[in-house]
Amino acid sequence: MKNPDKIVAMAQEYLLTHREDMILFLKELVSYESPSDKINLQHQILAYLKDRFLAMGYFVIHVRGKNTGGYLYARSKNRNKHLPFQLMIGHCDTVWPLGTIEEMPLTYTGGKIKGPGIYDMKAGITQIVFSLMALREMKISPKVEPVVFINSDEEIGSRETTNALKRLAKLADRAYVLEPPLGLNGKLKTARKGLGRFTITVRGKAAHAGLDPTKGVNAIVELSQQVQKLYAMNDLENGITVNVGMIEGGISPNMVAPSSKAVIDVRVLREADGELITKKIKELKPIHKDVEMEIEGGIGRPPMEKTPRNQHLWKLAKKQGQELGLDLEEATAGGGSDANTTSLYTATLDGLGTPGDGAHATHEYIIQNKLVERTSLLTLLLLLEPLN
Repeated sequence: MKNPDKIVAMAQEYLLTHREDMILFLKELVSYESPSDKINLQHQILAYLKDRFLAMGYFVIHVRGKNTGGYLYARSKNRNKHLPFQLMIGHCDTVWPLGTIEEMPLTYTGGKIKGPGIYDMKAGITQIVFSLMALREMKISPKVEPVVFINSDEEIGSRETTNALKRLAKLADRAYVLEPPLGLNGKLKTARKGLGRFTITVRGKAAHAGLDPTKGVNAIVELSQQVQKLYAMNDLENGITVNVGMIEGGISPNMVAPSSKAVIDVRVLREADGELITKKIKELKPIHKDVEMEIEGGIGRPPMEKTPRNQHLWKLAKKQGQELGLDLEEATAGGGSDANTTSLYTATLDGLGTPGDGAHATHEYIIQNKLVERTSLLTLLLLLEPLN
């Protein structure tokens, strides 16, 4: 990067000058309520974003999903086709149901901007838009073309959009994910746990609990013994957690339960651990000989590991942070994101959003003066040399 001091000054000057525009845009995004399960609302916010990118001179496609709002793909119309490209990834869906904005109105007090979805992750989308606008104003063309990918189903596992993201990640030089960082000091996410879901269904035999208890086979008793086996698989030292989060069974108190079911959440730091835990769970056998047991599920999101390429990108980001006077730190997140997917195929850095707190909580907010800071960081990251 030539004349880094000048570039840093130019980026900060533009973003500080347009700080109020950024806040107004962010507030507009938050006002578009966009729960994952409301397709029509997803179409509205994606249409709003599409218009914004079109006004910036971008080629934009909105690919609609069957059961979700789909995703938005945007790139410059004047791109250099011979250059590699970098992904800027965000999601416009939130966990908040329609009408939450009335109970959690957008407020701006004490240096905090509060509102549903503002931290996770409409501030990140704002950063994407304004970092690209800053580069355009600065008349600087990155050596790696920025490509924007915004989906509407990340909060429910990105089931409809993951394949499209995989195709892009396989070709990309790197990927920046604008999820919120960890903690108030804004640690970047250089690793994420993989996430798995398993369901164990037990079928026993019904009988009257008072008249013929010995003629029945209690599926709840069988399942309770399987739960103990599952909890024995926990290995906190190696970042492996196995949690039975939901359980159901039986028909009535005076009946030997003929069926039961448990839903298990699994988190792992390494892909190999995911394969091992999957094997262990799938190999569970009934203890009672007259019981049938069915096990379904698997690792849906593989972990984002601290691969050499991911760590190389993190070190470059830390250096760019120093140009801005930031002492950036890295951290591992317990939950998954689209970074888990891109990390399989290209260098990935996550948690590049705006510091704050309250993801999925009623006090959700961002720290207002960090919005410009983290957008400046993203702008500098877009100007890095190709990694490959």
